Amino acid sequence: MLKGKKVAVIVCIILTVVVSVTSCKKGKKNRRSVLPDSSIYSSKNFTDILLDSTIVNNFFKTVSAEDTIREEVKEFYARRSYQSAWFNKNGLNNAAQNFYSQLKGYTYDFADSSFQNVELDNLLASAESDEKDFLDRKAEVQRLELLLTTTFFNYAIKAYGGIAKNPLDLEWFIPRKKKNYQLLLDSLVSLNKGEKVREPVNLYYIRLKEKLRIYRNIERKGGWPKVITAKKQLITGDRDSSILAAKQILFMIGDFRLKDTSMTFTDSLKNAVVRFQHRMGLKESGNLDVATLKEINQPVQFRIQQIMLNMERLRWVPEELEKDHLLINIPEYMLHVFENGKQVWTMNVVVGKTASQTTIFKGNLSTIVLNPYWNIPQSIIRNEILPQLKRGTGYLTRNNMEVLSGNKVINPSSVDWSNYTKNVPYIIRQKPGNKNSLGKMKFLFPNSYNIYLHDTPSKGHFGDSKRAFSHGCIRLSDPKKLALYLLRNNTEWKIEKVNEVLETDKETGIKVTPAIPVYIVYFTSWVDNTGQINFRNDLYGLDAKLAAEIFGE
Repeated sequence: MLKGKKVAVIVCIILTVVVSVTSCKKGKKNRRSVLPDSSIYSSKNFTDILLDSTIVNNFFKTVSAEDTIREEVKEFYARRSYQSAWFNKNGLNNAAQNFYSQLKGYTYDFADSSFQNVELDNLLASAESDEKDFLDRKAEVQRLELLLTTTFFNYAIKAYGGIAKNPLDLEWFIPRKKKNYQLLLDSLVSLNKGEKVREPVNLYYIRLKEKLRIYRNIERKGGWPKVITAKKQLITGDRDSSILAAKQILFMIGDFRLKDTSMTFTDSLKNAVVRFQHRMGLKESGNLDVATLKEINQPVQFRIQQIMLNMERLRWVPEELEKDHLLINIPEYMLHVFENGKQVWTMNVVVGKTASQTTIFKGNLSTIVLNPYWNIPQSIIRNEILPQLKRGTGYLTRNNMEVLSGNKVINPSSVDWSNYTKNVPYIIRQKPGNKNSLGKMKFLFPNSYNIYLHDTPSKGHFGDSKRAFSHGCIRLSDPKKLALYLLRNNTEWKIEKVNEVLETDKETGIKVTPAIPVYIVYFTSWVDNTGQINFRNDLYGLDAKLAAEIFGE
């Protein structure tokens, strides 16, 4: 009986403690959990070199750090039960060497000295020169431990998170996923010898970083010469002193593969120029014309800056894109189709002109519309159609347009168009047909920017090297190819049925299941699927805007 009472009392005490702890947790909803993560930590990851919260707090009394960095460091050690991340019983572990090499590589590649720290360098050198003796100096071990961890979080946020400015202010509306730097450091300190350090970035970033290193090496060797000529164009067979400079540049960047020191424009040089023009998005004539000379004479520093600006944008892109997606790169004027993670084909597109820029965002393509109506945006009605209507409604008839009040078609002559100068309280739309500005089909991915992909009756611009002519939407050079690709698994909509509907002028919607992600992006430098680096002009001035944030220009 007495034993039963004792048990009851013990159970009561335990329940009281549990309730108290639970209540405590409820009162701190915003605090992140700092319990050890058994999926990351195991006995092999821990050492008998310990710190405690007092040591961590005292460290930050002597080292300045932003609050976010302090919190990251404190959380990291709380999750490790304050066991060392960078030391084992024999001295510095592989993770310390890996991270220090990574840090030096970043400093070299980006010419960024912000992470240089004399104290860190000296302590590391001392730890490496006599590991056993260094381990006996407990205060120095703790100091180096915390310097490495603090430096890691500073580095990771800058190298992988990018600038603090909201990308929305830089006209980038693709959601930016927050990176988990705790998990990143967990992974780093758990690596075995020889294992590769994981970077929380996508493949495109890694490819560009490899090219950045090449261009940095060229810069450190003095860059490349300038092609100076009085001629407007250099072609095969020409002899000119400037041709030697062109050969030197193209050899340095990999387009010209011969060590040719002659001043003659050879067939080999022509082939090299074609390769260069392809990478620049120029007309592939093989001649050193005005446009090509302008690009070839851009200094290496300019190209390095282009690479770094686009690496910054790539920090905003998810590490892994969906296996199947569409990607439209505005400065490239190109649609890329990806299936199972690989590019399967591309298509020329026309994008918005500078005055009506195509917005950078992500959507999900869910509907194909055959024989679409075109609901004309108010901006076009106000600036282009209204002045015509004030002279008469014949413009609407000539362009196969109609006016709606609500859902009802009305006689345009019943409206006094002279009453309006800004927004018109009517819908004006162009009826389906061969002359419809959207052509015979459009592709919808719901968004607040009123942007979609569509056909066009004007096919003339798709062969131009610069294709910014639209009001903001994206015109496709071969919309039927895209439609049939998206419907390839739809047994109801085979090519015969699509063609049958296209022969009519009846608007018909087709659901795309599952919806496919569409990324509209802005990259002026990237590495393509053949491993070649590409450059394009800053069509909308967004490179200049981003450069002002990063380089203060």
